[in-house]
Amino acid sequence: MRPGVVLLWASLATIVLIVVGIFGTLLTSGRIQLAPDAEPTASPQPTVEPVIDTSYSVQVLNATPEQGLATQVKDEIVAAGWSADAVSASGAGTTDFAETTVYYAFPGDQAAAAGLADLVLGGARIEQTDVYQLADDPNTPEDEGQALQLTVVIGLDRTTDAPDDEAPAP
Repeated sequence: MRPGVVLLWASLATIVLIVVGIFGTLLTSGRIQLAPDAEPTASPQPTVEPVIDTSYSVQVLNATPEQGLATQVKDEIVAAGWSADAVSASGAGTTDFAETTVYYAFPGDQAAAAGLADLVLGGARIEQTDVYQLADDPNTPEDEGQALQLTVVIGLDRTTDAPDDEAPAP
C-alpha cells in the first residue's frame, strides 16, 4: 500500500475520533442537548378565601404626598369592625409608593390580609413580608414577633389625583 493513503486514512480516523469525543463530552456535560426541554407547566396557585378578622392590629402608612389619607383609611377600617385602638395611622418614609398594598408576616395571615385588601379597602395588592412585623422585646414574657398584625401602605392609586389607567402612554 502506498504510504500517503495510509497517512490520509489515519488522519481522517484521528479527526473523526476527536470530533466524536468532543461531541460526547459536551452531550454528557449538558452543554448541548439533542431535544429541547419540556415546557414547564404552571401549577395553579391555591386561592385563599378572604375573611375579615378583627383580631389583627392594623398599621396604616400614608406613602403619598396627599395629607389625611392614613386617617381616612383608618376610619374605613374602624367602620368595618376593628376597634379604634387596634388601628394606627401615620406617614411613611416615602411619598411615591405606586400601589396600595396590604402586608402580612406569616402564611396563615394571608386570608386576613386578603379580607382587608378586598372586602374593606375595595381592592389592594397583598404581599408577604416580615419588614413591618413587630420585633420581640426580650424584657417581656410575650413574643411580640408573633403578634397578629397587618400593614396597609397607601399608594398613589388611592390619591384624589390618581393616574388614570387608560391614559395613553407617551
